[in-house]
Amino acid sequence: MPHSRPLSRLRASLILLLVSFIWGSAFVAQKTAFDAVEGGTAPALGPLAFTGARFLLGALVVLPFALRENRQARSRGARAQGPGLLAIFCGIGAVLFAASFTQQLGIIGTSVTNAGFLTALYVPLVPVVALVIFRQSVRKMIWPGAAGCLAGLWLLTGAATNGLSALTTGDLWVLVGALFWAFHVTVVGVMATRSGRPLTLAAAQFLTCGVLGWAGAFAFEAPTLAGMAAIAPEIAYAGILSVGVAFTLQVVAQRHTHPAAAAIILSMEMVFASLAAAVVLGERLTGAQWLGASLILASIIAVESAAALGDRRREAAGTLTP
Repeated sequence: MPHSRPLSRLRASLILLLVSFIWGSAFVAQKTAFDAVEGGTAPALGPLAFTGARFLLGALVVLPFALRENRQARSRGARAQGPGLLAIFCGIGAVLFAASFTQQLGIIGTSVTNAGFLTALYVPLVPVVALVIFRQSVRKMIWPGAAGCLAGLWLLTGAATNGLSALTTGDLWVLVGALFWAFHVTVVGVMATRSGRPLTLAAAQFLTCGVLGWAGAFAFEAPTLAGMAAIAPEIAYAGILSVGVAFTLQVVAQRHTHPAAAAIILSMEMVFASLAAAVVLGERLTGAQWLGASLILASIIAVESAAALGDRRREAAGTLTP
């Protein structure tokens, strides 16, 4: 996973689009895994154990690259990674776990429509977090782009046709999860840039999330080796690709794009999830859902086009910075 050569904004955006594709397709793996558990064809394995297993597997995938990154940094005379930076990386992992866990907790107590749309609220929340907490300036086009994505997600999740049911405790948990996702996307972009060690950040957050997942599993679930073996392909896909590859690419790419723009591109995850469900599970999108997917794509193109135009203008004026 080379990362030393600086990425252009366009390449970073394309990498984030690949990340959203991998995450979207991973929804199918997670669904088939828990369908097997709930249908009684596989031994029980709770969501905390599943989370712990896939994130620890992802950490193992990235760890060699993280160690290499630190060796190269030391050979260039870079300052050694201190315990304070590592603590921040682990803190980001705790945020990642909180986002995953609260979202999963909320899904249990609400409808799929509510969960899908309420989770999507992290898209417009990211520029707010970036501006208010991290004092990062936000391009003007980000705001209508985020609004367009939210409207597209309203259609894609079925909220436009099915309506949102009365809010429940589960919905509140999903909303809390959306706040954590917004903070995670923002802080990953900030710290990956400031630390200069994106792979170390990835490995540390995966390890933290995996340990917390297993701690919760042994406290509140009853994980077994038989349960893990029964859905090993799903764990491998979610761990190696969704975590080890996709989350790491997210960290690397976000060094070269604004967190708010990254959130808009990553919203394509739900489009790819719907398409993967159509191909693998035989589910079909309605006309309204296709319209929603198109609106999300149009919002991404508009934001990226505006950013490219702004870069060209600043380059012509000699004010463009890497």
